[in-house]
Amino acid sequence: MEDLGAPIAYLALAEGTPVYDAGGTRLGEVAHVLAAEDQDIFDGLVLDTHDGHRFADGPDVDAIHERGVVLKAGATLHEPPENPAVVGAQPDDVEESDLTRSLRRAWDWVSGRY
Repeated sequence: MEDLGAPIAYLALAEGTPVYDAGGTRLGEVAHVLAAEDQDIFDGLVLDTHDGHRFADGPDVDAIHERGVVLKAGATLHEPPENPAVVGAQPDDVEESDLTRSLRRAWDWVSGRY
C-alpha cells in the first residue's frame, strides 16, 4: 500500500479516493460519503468497485487518510439498497392532544381557515 498521507475527517474525504482492505488490496474508490453532518454521524461509504457500487458500514472503516481509506480486517461490502429507507410522518399520523386540537381550531378561526 502506498503512503496514504495524514489522517483526515470523513468531512474532508474526496470522491475518487482509493479504498483498501486491511491487507492493502485496493477494493475501489469512494463514490459517496454517507453521513448526517448536522449531527456529526458518519454512516459509511459507497464505493465504486469493479463489481459496481458497494457499501461499507461506518464501523468497518479503520482509517481515513488524505490519499486512501483502509477498512478493518473482516469488513464486508454490501450491495447498496435500490431505495434507501425513508422515515416520515404525515399530519394525519400524529395524535393531537385536546389542547392542541382546541388551539388549532382557534387558530383556524382567527386566520379565516374554518
